[in-house]
Amino acid sequence: MQVNLTNRQQRILWATVRHYIATAEPVGSKTLVEEYNLSVSPATIRNAMNVLEKTGLLYQPHTSAGRVPSDSGYRIYVDHLITPQNTLGREVERLLAERLNREDRSLEALLRGAAQILATLSGYITLITMPQTRTNRLRHLQLVQVEPGRVMLIVVTDAYETQSMLMELPKVELNDAQPDAEIVERELQILSNFLNSQLRGRSLSELVTLDWSDLDREFQRYADFLRTMLVELTRRTSKPAPMEIMIRGVSEVLRQPEFSELQQVKTLLHLLEEEQDQLWPLIFESPTSEVTLGTDALPGSRVTVRIGSENPLEPMRTCTLISAIYRQGSLPVGSVGILGPTRMLYENAIALVEAAADYLSEALTHE
Repeated sequence: MQVNLTNRQQRILWATVRHYIATAEPVGSKTLVEEYNLSVSPATIRNAMNVLEKTGLLYQPHTSAGRVPSDSGYRIYVDHLITPQNTLGREVERLLAERLNREDRSLEALLRGAAQILATLSGYITLITMPQTRTNRLRHLQLVQVEPGRVMLIVVTDAYETQSMLMELPKVELNDAQPDAEIVERELQILSNFLNSQLRGRSLSELVTLDWSDLDREFQRYADFLRTMLVELTRRTSKPAPMEIMIRGVSEVLRQPEFSELQQVKTLLHLLEEEQDQLWPLIFESPTSEVTLGTDALPGSRVTVRIGSENPLEPMRTCTLISAIYRQGSLPVGSVGILGPTRMLYENAIALVEAAADYLSEALTHE
């Protein structure tokens, strides 16, 4: 979301979000003057809050009430205003290492222990998926023109499974002549050779990590097309078969005022207990592909944050899901997630998820 805020407006938005997270009460200008060193008058703060409300970052739940952050306000806060909690992350990794002796535990016991510790520390619901052991790797890839402007990508894995998909070729500029079929076929063969040399032997989940700077200049016009194609192929083919998601911390999070309505609680619990297959596409998803598609991965981070209405599942629309992939070597095999109200202490939750993913990656890589 692109919103241009002044430094003062950013500080007032930051203070409003922090106070609302701490109290669950709508925030007024008088509160910000008394509790935050903003060095401006209440009238200036009110004007800034009015601007933030008009841009959709704050709203008033009642006419006479103060302001509350919207999902968009939380998004600006998370993307631009929080300070990474590196010290907390290192402390959490140390705590996990102390409490979980991986040499004396089975993998399942290790994951359950990590989920419980994360739920206790965060006060939110923790979701940890069991690691995926199936690792299809690319054996051969071919781009074939099936008709003018349309290409089929055919992929053969090391298990001799075949996947294919159709894509539209990028449109040429109006001033450029449309290349004839022979030229396109020759270019597609060169691109196929390039992709095979770069990707053969890699797992399907790693297809989006190709370094496009190696592509010769005359083929750069295909780069976005190929990147989109490989991301889509990864989504279609390497989505893991749904397995158990370890869930801890439900009782703790239900004490939050956001979950005071019984029907809301029931729909969320039903999702967690009976419809875990719907959660899989949200939790087990690499931020690398999300950045490529322009969604909700944090800039420069391995963590994905879905806030409120950004969640596609209705029971989660009042929640935030923070997740990160854990790996075995370079291969993504599972995910750690925290699910709580949008009124979440994001700095700490992000640090907890990152630390847990790092710990599990280390444990699986050196087991």
